[in-house]
Amino acid sequence: MITKSISDIHNAIFSPLKFWAEQSTGNWNILIGVGFLLVMGSVIFAYVFYKKIGQDDERTNKIFLKSGSCMLLAIILCDMIFPKDDMWTIFFLFKYTLAFLAGGIYLAVQYKKDFL
Repeated sequence: MITKSISDIHNAIFSPLKFWAEQSTGNWNILIGVGFLLVMGSVIFAYVFYKKIGQDDERTNKIFLKSGSCMLLAIILCDMIFPKDDMWTIFFLFKYTLAFLAGGIYLAVQYKKDFL
């Protein structure tokens, strides 16, 4: 019963996206292009705050480890939510976009709290 309702929710969320992406190659390319731009933007965002926080020492190591933990948690949650069969490579992009964004947001919050 619970698995059926989870499957119904999963299909309601991801089936329209699959249908839209498979309508034309332009839609597929838009999805890949947006995913690639988002992952590059998230990586740059996390890197900028990594550099702003500074060199590794006993204080910043703790911040970087917690940022990595946020990234790991985002990857695990995305693995549980995103479908494994349809459009796996597209969701791979979005999974790592969310992971880098989560780590970058943690670094930005810590930077604002500790350094400003």
